[in-house]
Amino acid sequence: MPNQVEEFNAYRAKMNKRILEDTDKVTKRIFNLDTNAYMPGALDVKTKELLGLVASAVLRCDDCVKYHLETCHKEGLRKEEVFEALSIATLVGGTIVIPHLRRAYEFWDALEESNNNS
Repeated sequence: MPNQVEEFNAYRAKMNKRILEDTDKVTKRIFNLDTNAYMPGALDVKTKELLGLVASAVLRCDDCVKYHLETCHKEGLRKEEVFEALSIATLVGGTIVIPHLRRAYEFWDALEESNNNS
């Protein structure tokens, strides 16, 4: 069975490298801004990742949801915290978010399984 966490990370790394090799300053600055926005500041990293997760779910970006789920997992957020944030995303975004919620739950399960197999 394919490991969706590894596949996602490999594809993301490959394509980010490709984009950054062959792009202009604007795109490179956006990548840099994104990285720096999630650094500790007035808000801690966990809070910022939950905010990013909710925004990504409401905007219906599955890649973004996966990225923030993995970072939340690495930051030690509990499943209950993550799923409560996703419930807020579903409330704010409406029923159109439900398919993304399904995939988010599936990816979180894969993260936990991947962690258990390490």
